[in-house]
Amino acid sequence: APIPTYVLGANDQETISYFPDVSGCELAENITYLGRRGLYSGTSGLQIAYLSGIESQDEPAPAYSFSAKDVAELKTSLLSTTNFKGVDILLTSPWPRDVGTFANSAGEIDTKKCGSTLVSDLAASLKPRYHFAALEKAYYERLPYRNHTVLQETPQHVSRFIALADVGNTNKKKYLYAFSITPMSLMDPVELVKQPQDVTENPYRKSWKEAKKTKIPLCTEEEPACQFFFDLKKRQEKKRPSDGKEAGNSQPKQAKKPPQPTGPCWFCLASPDVEKHLVVSIGMHCYLALAKGGLLPDHVLILPIGHYQSVVDLSSEVVEEVTKYKSALKEFFRSKGKRYVLFERNYRSQHLQLQVIPIPLDHCSPEDIKESFIAQAQEQQIELVEIPEHSDITQVAQPGTPYFYVELDTGEKLFHRIRGRFPLHFGRWV
Repeated sequence: APIPTYVLGANDQETISYFPDVSGCELAENITYLGRRGLYSGTSGLQIAYLSGIESQDEPAPAYSFSAKDVAELKTSLLSTTNFKGVDILLTSPWPRDVGTFANSAGEIDTKKCGSTLVSDLAASLKPRYHFAALEKAYYERLPYRNHTVLQETPQHVSRFIALADVGNTNKKKYLYAFSITPMSLMDPVELVKQPQDVTENPYRKSWKEAKKTKIPLCTEEEPACQFFFDLKKRQEKKRPSDGKEAGNSQPKQAKKPPQPTGPCWFCLASPDVEKHLVVSIGMHCYLALAKGGLLPDHVLILPIGHYQSVVDLSSEVVEEVTKYKSALKEFFRSKGKRYVLFERNYRSQHLQLQVIPIPLDHCSPEDIKESFIAQAQEQQIELVEIPEHSDITQVAQPGTPYFYVELDTGEKLFHRIRGRFPLHFGRWV
């Protein structure tokens, strides 16, 4: 191999023969088999924990697998070291069970059914900054998660789980992940524990799993009553009959509820995490709130009350109310001598947020705004395409598709289908 390459061991009986020494060995020049389990320390101070094979209930475990005893011994050997904070990288073949809890979707992979509970336990204990696995032959980059309980424990670094597909797969799923990393031991402690904006709760903490079970039944058939934090019953009674529909006709729509969040969500109106003092207006399906880190004092967000990830996922009645809010904001901002720019980033986000930013009419024209977005996109090697005015975003993006979307109050729209990395603050930069 042209560069030092380190590999894990066999995952099945057939491939055992390629690994002459189960405890680790050099397979060829520059290709090293790490061994069944252990810690590899590079000359730079980088620490890589590894566990070869698949989970086995048998004791002793077959040569292509690991057991609870292997995991316990690896944990003990590392956790007993003085001032252990975690490892830089963890390499395993199986995914950790439940890794998708509180996070973005793993696509076709059901993280509640696949993967290893022993690997979950190992990841929870070793707190890797990066955890790589590839046994499911699918690419999945999970949102980073915390390794501490907020307000109860000292802040710690976050962990990132990245699953890679099989090499050279015909579907062209990502199987390589190149990145730059400074060993934890050389980092400034303050820099190390910085929490990214899209960090989630830890998917492996039992206490949070129990909390999730008690929180989910919170919203019953009386959805508005449990979501609104002050009494809107009179307003609802006036609004409901006004659509001119019989109560019987609207019943099926009420039965189709938005999906429930799998963990804490800062934007579900029923959630205790919502900054309720920022809420401006509440409708039947959406609400309007000031942006917490607004670019301007009148930077607002349009958000669905229920848990929807993107515009593409919205039901028709929610879309209808989003359109009403857009129309009302256009009228309001025009009365103040402004036009708005709206954008949505459906990437590393849990809950739909339509960012609405007003710009003085005499500051720039719609053409200037479009040119600014396109010029910045070209600099970042992002392809922004214009969607025909009569078209809708649902015609160019499927549910679950990561994308970035811009809309002017003139109805003009720009769209980018995210296929790899994407700068999280691109809209704010522009």
